Amino acid sequence: MSTSHKLFLEAQEYIPGGVNSPVRAWRAVGGHPLFIQRGRGCRVIDADGKEYIDYVGSWGPLIAGHAHPQVLKALEEAIKRGTSFGAPTPREIELAKAIIAAVPSIERIRLTSSGTEAAMTAIRLARGYTGRPKILKFAGCYHGHSDALLVRAGSGALTFSNPDSQGVPEAFASQTLVAEYNDLGSVEAYLKANPGSVAAVIVEPVPGNMGVVLPEAGFLEGLSALTRDHGVVLIFDEVISGFRMARGGAQEVYGVVPDLTCLGKVIGGGMPLAAVGGKREIMELLAPLGPVYQAGTLSGNPVAVTAGLETLKILAAPGSYQRLNDLGTLLAEGLRRAVHDAGLRACVNQAGSLLTIFFGVDHVRDYATATQSDTAMFARYFQGMIERGIYLPPSQFEAMFLSLAHSETEIHETLAAAKEVFASLRG
Repeated sequence: MSTSHKLFLEAQEYIPGGVNSPVRAWRAVGGHPLFIQRGRGCRVIDADGKEYIDYVGSWGPLIAGHAHPQVLKALEEAIKRGTSFGAPTPREIELAKAIIAAVPSIERIRLTSSGTEAAMTAIRLARGYTGRPKILKFAGCYHGHSDALLVRAGSGALTFSNPDSQGVPEAFASQTLVAEYNDLGSVEAYLKANPGSVAAVIVEPVPGNMGVVLPEAGFLEGLSALTRDHGVVLIFDEVISGFRMARGGAQEVYGVVPDLTCLGKVIGGGMPLAAVGGKREIMELLAPLGPVYQAGTLSGNPVAVTAGLETLKILAAPGSYQRLNDLGTLLAEGLRRAVHDAGLRACVNQAGSLLTIFFGVDHVRDYATATQSDTAMFARYFQGMIERGIYLPPSQFEAMFLSLAHSETEIHETLAAAKEVFASLRG
């Protein structure tokens, strides 16, 4: 029995399911999870000493790679000064200024400790600003695990074929409307059927929690127009896409300006940190200036802020995003060729350094088409890749993440492994 397996059995004696976040349990792909003991660059090493090329990257934050020397050095210096104060620190201002300079739609920003907190705060702000109760989200989009947003959610909820959650009162869920991604007609129908009642439309501009799904031409622009016409706050959840697709996130790539933006993952550089930001008139409703309450003991934690600042500095180097996008394209195109050569049916969706392969389908554009994919084949693919030293997200409905630490060498190693696995899937 492997060390990881022994650790997993022990963990189940103390932790529900043996994990502290559901997808980590590998229930969607079978077997037991790897326990990781260390990482460096684009590789991780498990508790048994086996090395893997990593495409999880802590689910997105480690865009510079594991244990980046610049980040580690800054963290060592920050920790010596103290790990938490529960009081303002100068670097909070530095990070706020860096984010506002990069994302033009953000005029004011509030730091939080998680993407769930950021999305929850954005919804509360929208309700406070408009005085309206309802929100509209999209099937398969995941915005954290707050009650109002666990309705036809993505990520772990979708992975376990349970896109809702017990423990959410019906009264809460009744205030959440669920439209179909890439379908402006479904959004318009809800807005017309609920005049003056919808406070916000929240969307992942490029969903990464039902697998990577791309917005069709005119979809995000249409959302902007519809929300503006109906007096609804448009919230972009860029917890995944922010500072990953581009310096200014998906909103820079697609040229659409939301009212509020949720950020996370990359801005924390691997530490617990997220943010909500947007128009000054909305953001200044937050306490202590306004009547919308939000607080957090560890919000703006000096260690987390340091990791985020150093990561953003690394990304500011010329050519960083071009390199990430080129690596993503190299991997995506290689996977498509390998699928074709193996005679399999699958599609690969790519958005820069984010990508997902969906088996058994030709095109994925929304929740309905994502859930038509062959999850059993994905599980076989996942296990085959793990055997060959490639560490993928353990779910059909999650994104692969590349980092600046990956190189063409690792991409070609990954494609060679994929070709072998595809051949076995065909048989």
